[in-house]
Amino acid sequence: MKVWGKWIWRGLLGLLAVLVIAFLIFRTPDTDAAEMRAKYGGPPSQFVDIGGGVTVHLRDEGPKDAPAIVLLHGSNADLHTWEPWVAVLKGQYRVIRFDQVGHGLTGPDPKDDYSRANYVADVLAVADKLGLERFILAGNSMGGKHALAFAAAHPDRIAGLVLVDASGGPMIKRDADKDDDSASGNIGFKIAQTPGINLLVEQITPRSLIAQSLEQSVSIKSVASEAAVTRYWELLRYPGNRRATLKRFGYPYDPLSEAEIAGITAPTLILWGDEDRLIPVEAGQWLAKTMPNADLKIYPGIGHLPHEEAVAATLGDLGLWLAKHVPPRNPG
Repeated sequence: MKVWGKWIWRGLLGLLAVLVIAFLIFRTPDTDAAEMRAKYGGPPSQFVDIGGGVTVHLRDEGPKDAPAIVLLHGSNADLHTWEPWVAVLKGQYRVIRFDQVGHGLTGPDPKDDYSRANYVADVLAVADKLGLERFILAGNSMGGKHALAFAAAHPDRIAGLVLVDASGGPMIKRDADKDDDSASGNIGFKIAQTPGINLLVEQITPRSLIAQSLEQSVSIKSVASEAAVTRYWELLRYPGNRRATLKRFGYPYDPLSEAEIAGITAPTLILWGDEDRLIPVEAGQWLAKTMPNADLKIYPGIGHLPHEEAVAATLGDLGLWLAKHVPPRNPG
């Protein structure tokens, strides 16, 4: 009996040694904050203290006296996702984008608060810091939810809303006849939401997982370029961001109520990819029916990031909508 016990202990110690070695081999440590700031935070980036111990990484471009547009990125993205839009819009509009807490070079929230209310408070703090009285607020995915919530809480500050494959409404599944449900979703988000396994993500985050997750989010695969995958991978590993992601994914989904969404009267442009496997186009159609002053544009063959996948088409629709509701001061 003692002999068997000795072999069992040796086996357990051997297994532990194998696990430790595997952990050390596959572990992906945090990136260096200074290196990431040098790589992704060069001009025209600013690092702005908005209070509460939060210093946001933001870019404020275009004429300062032009109508302002604030852009909110989606979950696990960063302000660089808006680059194709900003390149065009900054000629006639003041365009502000920033890394929300738990993302990019802003890093984790000092109080570990990733509630919808805290994200809304940060949008207000950025707007106040930059002296924005009324502005257009645009958001993709999670950023769309925060845009909706801000519009509901501060209607007097909103000149218009642009929702790009936005969350924030009720969970709606794709039509059964449109897609096999097994093809839907995103591996990165599923892992982050799986108890137990998700704890490994803070220490082991292979680049291949990020590449697969981004590729599953888009239909135009060129968007998931080597440079984009590297940026997502490195900024997810910015100190504190992985832990923030796990904390954020531990929150239950908190949609706005139908009454709150129906009460948003600001002019709203809804842009959606009809092949979005994360938030189906039916969610965009529901928003368009529920919001009293909304226009919906759907893009065939486009996934979750129309602002990157269908740049010309989305900018064309956005330009027409802006000219109608919030024209530039000096068109031309």
